[in-house]
Amino acid sequence: MAIPPFHIAFPVHDIQAAREFYGGVLGCPEGRSAATWVDFNLYGHQIVAHLVRGYNAAASHNAVDGDAVPVPHFGAALSVDQFHQLASRLQEKGVKFEIEPHLRFQGKPGEQWTMFFLDPSGNALEFKAMTNPDNLFAKYTVTV
Repeated sequence: MAIPPFHIAFPVHDIQAAREFYGGVLGCPEGRSAATWVDFNLYGHQIVAHLVRGYNAAASHNAVDGDAVPVPHFGAALSVDQFHQLASRLQEKGVKFEIEPHLRFQGKPGEQWTMFFLDPSGNALEFKAMTNPDNLFAKYTVTV
């Protein structure tokens, strides 16, 4: 079954910085754009950076498997190989991780590789890779 691409629009304080980060660092191809917004292809999904003058991302955190996870955040669920390739690319580009790449929920249905970092506007991104991709939408209760 083909999964339809999602669309998400998010605020940024600088369009050029967004282009450099999403296009240059993450390697997302650029699509349509205007003076105040730009589309990017994030692993087949449309993300749109919108200029909001004076924007300042203020993140809250939620405890997840021992990590202080920034909320809100967005990203993509990748294959394990894609995850490690992206992690290496980010390390080579000098991106500072909010949560370093690591394996979470070891031995449980939700076992996954995860990493968090911020874009230049302070928006939090998470990229993950399920060790068993069939468990991405598995229903189970996580115990702390």
